[in-house]
Amino acid sequence: MLTVVAAIFIFLMVIVFHEFGHFIVAKMVGIKVNEFSIGMGPKIFQNEKGETKYTLRALPIGGYVSMEGEDEESNDPRSFNNALPLSRIAVVVAGAIMNFVLAIIVFSIVSYSVGMPSTTVYKTQKGSPAEEIGISSGDQIININGKEINSWNEISEEISKSNPEENMDIVILRDGKTIKYTLKPEINEENRVIIGIEPEFEKSFLLAIKGGFQKTGAVLKLMFDFIKMVFRGQVSTKDLSGPVGVIYAISETAKYGIINLLYLLGFISVNLGFFNLLPIPALDGSRIVFLIVEMVRGKSLDPEKEGFIHFIGFVLLIVLMIAVTYSDIIRFSIFRR
Repeated sequence: MLTVVAAIFIFLMVIVFHEFGHFIVAKMVGIKVNEFSIGMGPKIFQNEKGETKYTLRALPIGGYVSMEGEDEESNDPRSFNNALPLSRIAVVVAGAIMNFVLAIIVFSIVSYSVGMPSTTVYKTQKGSPAEEIGISSGDQIININGKEINSWNEISEEISKSNPEENMDIVILRDGKTIKYTLKPEINEENRVIIGIEPEFEKSFLLAIKGGFQKTGAVLKLMFDFIKMVFRGQVSTKDLSGPVGVIYAISETAKYGIINLLYLLGFISVNLGFFNLLPIPALDGSRIVFLIVEMVRGKSLDPEKEGFIHFIGFVLLIVLMIAVTYSDIIRFSIFRR
């Protein structure tokens, strides 16, 4: 039951935020919105306000925004296909942007709940290089190898890129006095360069927002790194996950509490936003490409040809989804449970 509730919560959040982005920007630029639906399938409730129907449907697995003239010809001056290309681009890209906004909000909540790591040492690990030279709890790290330190991320970066065969210079602030230490880092079991320190965590509204942006940026970086791996041929279907894999991940994460579940929500939201912006037919990214081409040419492409390209892309995505789902079923032994 917990898995079902958690899965519904995550899928609804990422999709409703995505569709709300399309909806609110369409309204802002004057495009007529016929329906904004939460959920799919049979109607449970519908209320018409102005020109738009607001619908709640039975299957909590998504949602959609129906705009006049989006997928069909329309002579309405306020239809999607009659709007300026820049307005249509804004509507299309707004879905992904709202996914990034959701991720920032969720990661900010996570950051506030657990705190943000500071440059102050909470403790040193027993027998570590940091403990052996005298770094202790309460010391604030202000400089590593000549680089001024302003965040825990900078500490991690400087340590991780250090040569474990060479000495490292660290300047700390203790009781208002600066002290310089020299130590030699070591490599842990995970093959990471460390000196054996753990940070103090601080909680504040501003730090939480900063953490939200940082974590969203970190996940985006992972997405770009993944695309690089795709072009290098370093990715197979085993490295991808479809709905089955996502639900499995949700079920496992839900066991460890709401904070871990929120972190997964933020991660999935960034993934959805990023993936939708890729220039793949049938996705928002390809629509943006066609609209940019329209702006350059001064006229729109043949709707039938564009529709055919999107159809081919949709078919290929379905084939990929089937392959990934099969891989997920085998990997997680779904039918052996």
